[in-house]
Amino acid sequence: MRAVWVTNDLPPRTGGIQQFVGNLLDRVHPTSTVVVGPAGEDAAEVAAHDARQPYRTVRAPGAVLPTPAVRRLVTEIAREHRPDVLVLGASWPLGELAPRLGRELHVPVVALSHGLEAGLATIRLGRLVRRATRGLAALTTISDWCEERLAPHVRADRIVRVPPGVDVDRFHPGVDGRALRRSWGVPDDATLVGCVSRLVPRKGQDVLLEVWPEVRRRHPDAYLALVGEGPIGDDLARGAAALGPDTGVVLPGRVAWDDLPAAHAAADVFAMPCRTRLLGTDVEGLGIVYLEAQAVGRPAVAGRSGGAPEAVRDEVTGSVVDGRDRGAVVGALDRWLTDPAGRRAAGAAGRSWVEQAWTWEVIADRFAGLLDEVVTDARRSGAGS
Repeated sequence: MRAVWVTNDLPPRTGGIQQFVGNLLDRVHPTSTVVVGPAGEDAAEVAAHDARQPYRTVRAPGAVLPTPAVRRLVTEIAREHRPDVLVLGASWPLGELAPRLGRELHVPVVALSHGLEAGLATIRLGRLVRRATRGLAALTTISDWCEERLAPHVRADRIVRVPPGVDVDRFHPGVDGRALRRSWGVPDDATLVGCVSRLVPRKGQDVLLEVWPEVRRRHPDAYLALVGEGPIGDDLARGAAALGPDTGVVLPGRVAWDDLPAAHAAADVFAMPCRTRLLGTDVEGLGIVYLEAQAVGRPAVAGRSGGAPEAVRDEVTGSVVDGRDRGAVVGALDRWLTDPAGRRAAGAAGRSWVEQAWTWEVIADRFAGLLDEVVTDARRSGAGS
């Protein structure tokens, strides 16, 4: 099957959606796919990444948004590539391109959805979802929470659950994170709480920093690593500096794509106490990072935002807390830092759960099946018209 993907979320930029898109691209018809993606900040890194992929990537001059320039670029590439299907990396706002591109290229259009679209529906902006899905043959959703909120507004022909998954060959309990944690200045005998994510308000790194003095009072040997980059990075750095020089807080910055498994393995406990913000528009759709942490055998502490609770089995593979409740966050961290045997048991349970339900092989097969269905339906419809 020949496909053209259009996405503003693409590796080597890190992030949950970028990983979601990248993993599907790696596994679903990669050698017959062309991707229209955004320009990256580091041109050399982008070029090196794209050269390693089995699919061809065309980088737009800037962001990939529903603009006339992007539509013209996609049309030009599609007329050269002659795809059977067009895939949008996010239904909003890229779904605005679907009606016209579908008509002009005579192909079905499938779009992925994430937490943002469900957040729009939650705050009575369902009309934006309706508009963005009116030209779609299918829309995918990533969690029960997202689907329940999207379903009343979706105008696509079908809705199919395609959640993010984990590459269990990359993320596994045998990954060695010791060298990485040493490079962060964390002693070998310390217990480390890690958060590997974009540094944005929703993720809750600020809450981890606020509660850290109390956690450190209970666990003097504990360290906290806030791994990643993002708009609140400078604020977090200032907050960490204000705590003093001997508080065990490190901000290593961004880690390379290839180092993500080691970044998770470096920690003893993963924590991202996310919370919903901005009247419901800023919400965690699911949380790939929780699944990755569990895949390497680490308990995960998740916030109660959107579909995030679906990514952790509370008190089995980790804890689910209200990310706004500082006491609850402290309690969850204390629970896992106090109990090494419990950490090991939760890690083993998390690994088993990921292998059963969240592997990319299972999820990619489901997505490939969806593409087969919409292309078959489109050909039948065309033959009968």
